[in-house]
Amino acid sequence: MTGLLGNKVITQIGILVHDIDKVSQAYADFFGVTKPDAIITDTVDIAQTEYNGGPSPARAKLAFFDMGSLQVELIEPDEHPSTWRDYLDEHGEGPHHIAFVIEGMKEKITLLESKGFPLQQKGEYTGGRYAYMDTFKELKVLVELLENDKK
Repeated sequence: MTGLLGNKVITQIGILVHDIDKVSQAYADFFGVTKPDAIITDTVDIAQTEYNGGPSPARAKLAFFDMGSLQVELIEPDEHPSTWRDYLDEHGEGPHHIAFVIEGMKEKITLLESKGFPLQQKGEYTGGRYAYMDTFKELKVLVELLENDKK
């Protein structure tokens, strides 16, 4: 059985933070790795960010730690409405999502919505697109779908 996503390999864990520089340094020190430079997500015209069905100017600082087969993503959201901002305000710092690489983004979103997991936020990034599905009630964390462009 392949499940709803056709893939059960977690590729990333996303963690919300108030101060990405401080937490990135803590991870770097803890694991004895180089502190990554934080990047800022693209502006809405490029990212085409949609939150709860409407466009959002929300951006976030991101820092990525590659930990073997799993990536840890630290996320410091700006003040604009987004899954990151609202989740951080409601739940505080800590895990936000587990991410899976999938194929057929539109079909997967439709399938998950039909199972009672609504689309919360989606957008584009260089090389692909993402979607956060609201699985919190059942899974206690959101599921992020990642679809990379074919090379």
